[in-house]
Amino acid sequence: MAILKTIKSPADVKALSMEELTKLAEEIRTRIIEVTSKNGGHIGPNLGVVELTLALHRVFESPNDQFVFDVSHQGYVHKLLTGRNGQDFDKLRKSGGVSGFLSRSESEHDCYGAGHAGTALSAALGMAVARDLREGDEHVVAVIGDAALTCGITMEALNNAASQAKRLVVVLNDNKWSISRNVGAMAKYLNELITNPLYNRLHDDLESFLHKIPGGDSLIRIGSKAKKEAKDFIVPSCLFEKYGLRYIGPIDGHDIELVTQYLNFCKNFDEPIVLHLLTTKGKGYDIALDHPEKFHGTSPFAIPTGKGKPKKAGTPPNYQDVFGEAMVRFTRKDPKVVGITGAMSTGTGLTHLRKAVPEKFFDVGIAEEHAVLFAAGMATKGYKPVAAIYSTFLQRAYDPIIHDVCLQNLPVVFCMDRAGLSPNDGPTHHGLFDLSYLRCVPRADVMQPKDEDELVDMLWTSLQSRSPSFIRYPRGAGMGVPIKKRPARLPIGKAEVIQEGDDIHLWALGPWVCDALDLAERLRVEEGLSVCVVNARFVKPLDQALLTAHAKSSRLIVTFEDNVVQGGFGSAVLETLNLSGSAAPVHRVGWPDNFVDHGTSVEELRAANGLDPQTIYSDILEKLRQAQTQSPGARAAAFQVK
Repeated sequence: MAILKTIKSPADVKALSMEELTKLAEEIRTRIIEVTSKNGGHIGPNLGVVELTLALHRVFESPNDQFVFDVSHQGYVHKLLTGRNGQDFDKLRKSGGVSGFLSRSESEHDCYGAGHAGTALSAALGMAVARDLREGDEHVVAVIGDAALTCGITMEALNNAASQAKRLVVVLNDNKWSISRNVGAMAKYLNELITNPLYNRLHDDLESFLHKIPGGDSLIRIGSKAKKEAKDFIVPSCLFEKYGLRYIGPIDGHDIELVTQYLNFCKNFDEPIVLHLLTTKGKGYDIALDHPEKFHGTSPFAIPTGKGKPKKAGTPPNYQDVFGEAMVRFTRKDPKVVGITGAMSTGTGLTHLRKAVPEKFFDVGIAEEHAVLFAAGMATKGYKPVAAIYSTFLQRAYDPIIHDVCLQNLPVVFCMDRAGLSPNDGPTHHGLFDLSYLRCVPRADVMQPKDEDELVDMLWTSLQSRSPSFIRYPRGAGMGVPIKKRPARLPIGKAEVIQEGDDIHLWALGPWVCDALDLAERLRVEEGLSVCVVNARFVKPLDQALLTAHAKSSRLIVTFEDNVVQGGFGSAVLETLNLSGSAAPVHRVGWPDNFVDHGTSVEELRAANGLDPQTIYSDILEKLRQAQTQSPGARAAAFQVK
């Protein structure tokens, strides 16, 4: 990688010849494949934008000129060209390494951070308008994937772009995929645009064609503009031009010289303009080309075969697979059950349903608001929709959750994968806020299973309910608990006492139940304490009767949750005890009021945030000592409503 090692900044890219750029593109692909094979990551999207990113840095002047990448999961090439090709890139997505997304705190070349789809065009438009207001001269480039066009927010930005910005370059990186293959009318439209035989004839042999029509010779003289004018004679004006943006393309997005020429034209254009590039997701790695969905984002793999490390014997199935298989069972049992996802069929486990019962599977693309409203509409007709959406992405549909589902008390079931940490992905993907943003919504039943069997029970219970239900569960393997042949219907709002005790009461959610049991045993052995362990199950409605009963005798109640402590499960416990007049001391274990960075593992991130077993153990003993020094009267006064 002789050339790549010499690239310390974008200025070094500008000094290379076209032949050297081609060699550099090969080296970049090799580097990305090597690092992602060890660390995992978004390999396919990055292999597809190598030439585009090189051309951007050749034409524009980063960081003065600004690139806003939609999602920014395709930013690895950009990182390599902007001084981050060292040990920090070796540790990509690991503790002490660079993020898998762009981040304003990581580099001055990252003008805008992201991690969710559809944000680039609106943000870039805001930056361009701000530039115009202060009479700046920098260029703003939005790089959007065609999946961004399934997001309503992108269409909202398109509606405003031409009327609000003087100059804006929009690069449409069209590879026909988001995470799953793109769906819907927009994907069909783009495909028709690039396969139009008349347009392809014009694009492939422009000059020869223009010679045959009246005035063609004069059109040839004005270069790139001729392509647009001639296109208008033959192909109906495209969608972008209906919105008032000039459109050029499509062109080969892997031809560095061609992309450079077109970007130079866009750079000097004095109106908002769209450049449509055709790229191939996974280019340069045949296995990624053959399996674009799997290699959109992957765990570590062997480069020769593309296969990940084999699971150890006895490794429990992932929660998402348990969910997906349960959905197949339940849709076959009840014809009213349907599954809905937003371009996340593999990540959520609904691939099982797509393959087994395809007529009950609906992928709406990356459009979470639409997914929720679509589910609400189906529920009004007697169906039982299950919307499988990651916790972090469900944030985007908060208004429809309140306004359309809960206000109308529609029986939609939300299955929220990645609740808790998604350690390698970082703050854009951690699901640490859903308990707080859902607990305040009337009519919502919010729950979390302690293991995979209880997940199936909760799904079955929710499908029998006539209220909105939210089931959250973590990424990765379950606890190894066998799945019952017949699911149990759980009593809504009732917790489960796993271990009796009198001194301390540990109320835990999800994976924390196992940690609470370990902690209880240590407190018994080392401190001689009698410890009760409760699988809380429900955050809303909370088991108030059991909680207030425990509060009457407990020396300390401890809550555990994979959520920020502000407004979460522990807060629900405090509020309940306050309303009951209880002065029982409470210690909350959860994530701090901060955005948690990416890291190698859940364990490392817990330790970095004071949630490792030893710190929790010490904190509990300290809280117990503090509680013992307070008189009952002082404790009661502390809990009085002012």
